[in-house]
Amino acid sequence: MSNPFTSKQPEGPLAEKWSQHKFNMKLVNPANKRKYDVIVVGTGLAGASAAASMAELGYNVKAFCFQDSPRRAHSIAAQGGINAAKNYQNDGDSVFRLFYDTIKGGDYRSREANVYRLAEVSVNIIDQCVAQGVPFAREYGGLLDNRSFGGAQVSRTFYAKGQTGQQLLLGAYSALSRQVANGKVKLYTRTEMLDLVMVDGKARGIVTRNLITGEIESHSAHAVVLASGGYGNVFYLSTNAMGSNATAAWRAHRRGAYFANPCYTQIHPTCIPVSGDHQSKLTLMSESLRNDGRVWVPKSQEDAEAIRKGEKKATDIAEDARDYYLERRYPAFGNLVPRDVASRNAKYVCDEGRGVAPSGLAVYLDFADAIKRDGQKTIEGKYGNLFAMYEKITGENPYEVPMKIFPAVHYTMGGLWVDYNLMTNIEGLYATGESNFSDHGANRLGASALMQGLADGYFVIPYTIGNYLATMPYDKVSTDHEAFKTAEGEVKERIQKLLSIKGKRTVESLHKELGKVVWDYCGMSRNAEGLEMALGKVKELREEFWSNINVLGGENELNMELEKAMRVADFLELAELMMVDARNRDESCGGHFREEHATEEGEAKRDDENFAYVAAWEWNGVGNAPTLHKENLEFENVKLTQRSYK
Repeated sequence: MSNPFTSKQPEGPLAEKWSQHKFNMKLVNPANKRKYDVIVVGTGLAGASAAASMAELGYNVKAFCFQDSPRRAHSIAAQGGINAAKNYQNDGDSVFRLFYDTIKGGDYRSREANVYRLAEVSVNIIDQCVAQGVPFAREYGGLLDNRSFGGAQVSRTFYAKGQTGQQLLLGAYSALSRQVANGKVKLYTRTEMLDLVMVDGKARGIVTRNLITGEIESHSAHAVVLASGGYGNVFYLSTNAMGSNATAAWRAHRRGAYFANPCYTQIHPTCIPVSGDHQSKLTLMSESLRNDGRVWVPKSQEDAEAIRKGEKKATDIAEDARDYYLERRYPAFGNLVPRDVASRNAKYVCDEGRGVAPSGLAVYLDFADAIKRDGQKTIEGKYGNLFAMYEKITGENPYEVPMKIFPAVHYTMGGLWVDYNLMTNIEGLYATGESNFSDHGANRLGASALMQGLADGYFVIPYTIGNYLATMPYDKVSTDHEAFKTAEGEVKERIQKLLSIKGKRTVESLHKELGKVVWDYCGMSRNAEGLEMALGKVKELREEFWSNINVLGGENELNMELEKAMRVADFLELAELMMVDARNRDESCGGHFREEHATEEGEAKRDDENFAYVAAWEWNGVGNAPTLHKENLEFENVKLTQRSYK
């Protein structure tokens, strides 16, 4: 395996690194590209764009998704927009400013070269998507419109109403479908990756399960690209689709791929609050709503309590009795502070007893001023589908009463460690989009997930994978190879073990219990004592799972309970690593808020001397302490300062 400390960042000035690197990379002759096979796991924005781009170049691609269609990938749920440094508003944006905002937003815990490249190619993404027919919002004169998002003082977010992810995914899906029709992409739906196969230290294929028939199959290739999303569902309740899981990345981790910064999870401040124990997922309300909505709670606990008891309504609270706490604390950014800052502040006011839902866990997002200023028609044009979704779920009309929102798990900045080429420490294994750790540091700015997924798929991986394949012989590895047979055997053995336990607990009940432990002790804030206690609880839950789980049905059939059991088994191992990482990182930064390390004003307090590194963890088996590898982060172009959004 390659040295994990070698991030392979090119030398030279920041603005020239990517151009120079592209020139220095080895190329594959167009006639030779058809001799190489590439596997892409996941068909969301990162996967569909990568598969389509590589097939267009001439490689033979196999694309896998566990849904019945790539159109169901969770990228479809993204609402608010995609960032790009086009400076259409002429308000002072630039590639460097997008780079700087992203580095600062991530609390100086990401790699400069990767983030600059992301900002640099962002401008190409918009052109690509417009050419594909993505219906971005436009201004009166026909130019693409932009809106503001958290952590930036410029308008650089391109959007399609409140359904940007869906429109971008349809663009990538159409590009992918073209290649499926051309025979360059073989698409495997309802197929889940359960293991990575390595031959001579290189990733050479995967083992999958057909979710309809239960058949275990092997697929061989010259390189494997994981684009399988994040691990937010370890918390049970999150804004992720219920099928979203960490299995593909986690099985690669068990085969030796380092898992980086697992404790960096993002809590989104703008979600519909939990309504009861019956819920199995949460719903996001786009950050774009904070452009026009004002966040507030009553100034007094008495008013808040009256609202919780149903004795008062939001409209009964006089203007001077309201606390617009984000505008008060952060006058320069107001309601558009980054997500980690907005989430923590919502927690603070609710901890003070000023929350406005029966549970005490909600704040208001109020559009009364915007409707009065711009008219309801204008607000409908910008956010109509989001308002309709909110009313359908809560029964309240947000044109007439304020929305109630509260933070919820949304995105994971941690993921498989990758170098500048997006290759993990396993040769031939790449990770893109949310499944890698690379671009967002300890907190992702809103509208940057779509940017990263498409940057990786359309503009980075097609170059860097060619550089690797140019050194590879054309020889294919047969799936009859011993490495494939061994991996298949281990997958089957794990399935049979799960089915044979025949205990008393359902998978769902254990997942729910695990999620509560992770949320309580490794969620919006963490401390050493809580993490220690939670580690013990997670180990107990894992023992309970493997001794008392009851998975109904058989292996050679459609069995969603078995699918869920395998994913929760992985979450139980991942949860432990998250807590080990959170305990080890004895500082606060971005979404990782250690209560022992806060400024007097309650902001995250970093320790740059001891923790300016990427924590890349190596698997040593279930129950064994993982090995920590540190990739030191060097900052040549930005100055490390205490983040301020005031």
